[in-house]
Amino acid sequence: MLYAILCYNDEAAVFSWTKEEDDAVMARLNVIHEKWEKAGKLKPSLRLLPTSAATTLRKKDNEVLDGPYAETKEQLLGLYIIEVENLEEGLEFARELTAANPGGAYELRPIMLYNPGSPVEAR
Repeated sequence: MLYAILCYNDEAAVFSWTKEEDDAVMARLNVIHEKWEKAGKLKPSLRLLPTSAATTLRKKDNEVLDGPYAETKEQLLGLYIIEVENLEEGLEFARELTAANPGGAYELRPIMLYNPGSPVEAR
């Protein structure tokens, strides 16, 4: 089963990390990424720019707004797509991520439709 793991955290705290702090977190996360990728369970993952870079289109009135859709204490900062046997295995992955990068929350949501599309190169 495919799950999206939505990564929420305090954007101000995360984006205030020094390069060294960010590199240390990413190094810890990469250990987990490699493990799950070797098992064939890690699909695309991405890290979003801050909400200050967001633009929202409100569907009901076609209004374009600067910023995210919702103003909340924690922001959506990234996501993973994983292919696991069940929710419990998905929670195992999220718990490993939590050990490497505490704070915030991981929301697991089953995926109804997955269109992988063309490969995207990181910039």
